[in-house]
Amino acid sequence: MVPPLPPASSLFLSLPGRALLPVLLVLGFGACGGGRVNLPEPRPVVIRSGARLYPEKARMEEIDSWFRPEMENIEQDPTFLIETVGRDTPAYPWESLLIVGDTARIGVETGKSPEARTPYQIYAHLHLMKVKGRLDEFLPGAADSEGFTLERAILKRVSDVWLYGRGVFNAQAYDPLEELVYSTEAGYLDAFILTARGDEFEEEREALLQEDSEALDRYRHWFLETFSREPPGMREEG
Repeated sequence: MVPPLPPASSLFLSLPGRALLPVLLVLGFGACGGGRVNLPEPRPVVIRSGARLYPEKARMEEIDSWFRPEMENIEQDPTFLIETVGRDTPAYPWESLLIVGDTARIGVETGKSPEARTPYQIYAHLHLMKVKGRLDEFLPGAADSEGFTLERAILKRVSDVWLYGRGVFNAQAYDPLEELVYSTEAGYLDAFILTARGDEFEEEREALLQEDSEALDRYRHWFLETFSREPPGMREEG
């Protein structure tokens, strides 16, 4: 018998540190469970502008198949620590990640979406696995990736997790993650990264503009229309 889907709080918890419960335990599986979760039909993901995403159930099931084992590893593996710390201001995942030895620490804005902690943990975990030489366990085919290629692959995973959380678990919206997932789903993930972090990935930004000189302008127009604000990397400080 396929077990029912647990409530959102079982997979997207908001407790500090390594507070996510072991996912297979939450779902009622043993160590060799072997079953799959019976996901409900995903609900549309809506933002303030009225823009909507319609996650497909088959895609949510595919995300679920790697998300649960990764969260189990984050919680149960004693060889490393993923630590989340509260912060007073918003931050994209890359803005507050610090890796020291076997610990990855990442800041998450307090008082906003409690479920946002989960994709931030995924981001920190994948970067730590890269440092530890274990990335292929969780992001197959990306173990040898570096720089922009690596960051794009990791942020695509983070985007998928948030789409899954919003569409399946009705996670509370959080603007930095809404921007990431909508940009990704609209085909603007590269532009999102290269606008927000143009100084960091200068060569890739120049290569994109040489290939298509209007690519970032189209992205900016789309972003303004979707979110009624400038994209990250183009906002006035303060």
